Amino acid sequence: MTTTTPLLLITADPSHPLAKLALRYARAYLQNAKNAVAADEQHNDSDHSKIKKASLNIFFYGDAAHIANRLRWQSADQINLTKEWQNLAEQYELSLPVCVSTALSRGITDADNSARHQLDSDNLAAGFALVGLSELAMMMQENNTLMQF
Repeated sequence: MTTTTPLLLITADPSHPLAKLALRYARAYLQNAKNAVAADEQHNDSDHSKIKKASLNIFFYGDAAHIANRLRWQSADQINLTKEWQNLAEQYELSLPVCVSTALSRGITDADNSARHQLDSDNLAAGFALVGLSELAMMMQENNTLMQF
């Protein structure tokens, strides 16, 4: 039996309801996958050679790049998507790739691109990484399930 890792392509601006829905979906999916792995391990406790974990591929593109901005202010009565994605990534050992072109065009940069493009400083939130579209293409080749939010 082969399993695939779903890919969440997040394109919605952080203020859009779909951006919050993507986070809720990711949380629910990962928790369900974690529970399924735990149940499978409990049922087949003799095979410890295969270590499984809940997995989900994520890619931030377009306006969703704003989620990776560590300087984005959020009022206390609103969910801070940047921090919530960071927490989820830490909990499940996920990478948080962001399209470098769409990030730069929205004023979001890491230290390397800041120096390369002679910008004053960087503002990419910890845990996020600026990557090329080739990363998305590779994820799409590996995955059968693509969900866009």
